[in-house]
Amino acid sequence: MFRAWFLSLALANGLASAAFAEAAPQLLSVDVDHASVLKVPRPAATVIIGNPAIADVTVQDATTMVLTGRAYGITNLIVLDGDGQPLIDEKVAVRASEEGTVRIYRQAERQTYACMPECEPTVTVGDTEASFNLAITQHTQRQSLATAVTK
Repeated sequence: MFRAWFLSLALANGLASAAFAEAAPQLLSVDVDHASVLKVPRPAATVIIGNPAIADVTVQDATTMVLTGRAYGITNLIVLDGDGQPLIDEKVAVRASEEGTVRIYRQAERQTYACMPECEPTVTVGDTEASFNLAITQHTQRQSLATAVTK
């Protein structure tokens, strides 16, 4: 009796999970400051990104796009063909890239380092204002020096 009840419960749970999976919206994900190639089956005519401050799309050719994560958050992407039919209509989640990073917490203050293989301060939203500003200032100054040399 218990075995039949358990089997029917497992079957019902599996059917409910399958129904939920079919109803769940598609979700594209990309890390901040990273890119992902998107291919569509037919030529795209219109590309719409809900919030270009969160994610951006660059069209490479009629069937190839590059999705770039700009800031943490969720937005949406719609790609239409020449007849106005949707090729893609999905949510886009932009998340933090944790790979190769170390976060140092001092009570409520946080500072992030990129460690590949040496650890150096990096600019990461959510770090303390002092460490964020110091890292951005140093990056900006370094970039200015590099471009001044090439001129």
